Amino acid sequence: MKLHHRNRIIGGTLIGIFVTTAAVGALWTPYDPLRIDLRDKLAPPSIAHWLGTDEFGRDVLSRIMAAAGTSVSISIMTVCFAVTMGVLFGVVSGYARGWLDRGVMTLNDALLAFPSMLLALALLSVTGANMYGIIFALGLAYTPAMVRVVRGAVLSLREREFVEASRIMGNSALFTMARHILPNCIAPVIVLATSMFGTVILTESALSFLGLGVPPPAPTWGNMLASARPHMAQAVWLGIFPGLCISLTLLGINLFGDAIRDRFDPRMRGL
Repeated sequence: MKLHHRNRIIGGTLIGIFVTTAAVGALWTPYDPLRIDLRDKLAPPSIAHWLGTDEFGRDVLSRIMAAAGTSVSISIMTVCFAVTMGVLFGVVSGYARGWLDRGVMTLNDALLAFPSMLLALALLSVTGANMYGIIFALGLAYTPAMVRVVRGAVLSLREREFVEASRIMGNSALFTMARHILPNCIAPVIVLATSMFGTVILTESALSFLGLGVPPPAPTWGNMLASARPHMAQAVWLGIFPGLCISLTLLGINLFGDAIRDRFDPRMRGL
């Protein structure tokens, strides 16, 4: 079996489990993920609670399922925001060139100078720790990388014969960008968006771990890890299961992203 076929199968299976868990968790969970039962706090995994309970007696499995839906929602909206803004500015900047290109790339390079996590933290201090603030902060933090990739692709495409033919035919710049430039940028955009999806999940979990994610009591994998720290000695499952969910999800996304990259890379097609 070829390498990218194996990666696609394993990665697709893990992503499928993650998405299915999120979809089911949005409609049904074994218990109410917010219901407190102090009589059953820190209970180990059992038939009644497959993954145990936390310090407030809340079912860990139910909270993990609900947290998967939160992660999917934040990641999809963040990636859509970054892709939309990145493609818009990248295509216009690379095709127009001149002072517009210099202005856009100066601002873009200034944003790239900040690590994504640091930029997201700075934006969250303004927008506040809420779901839409996280989406805006992370989307803006990851937009510069998308702008640079799209602009690089457009710079090579704008000199191709079919683009020149479109100009000679009298087509407007907007038509040329939409009809000839944008469709040929899809491959690098898909590859970067796939890897970005996993990075957003990891960053959102890190922000939640630091207390800057979706505010409690709404469950996220990051704030479940944060709340597990004081209880790791007597309830190790509180940290193992959310951490395992994050690790397996990222593994699936990275393997699937590698398969997509290999699919679009001519140098990898013989492997």
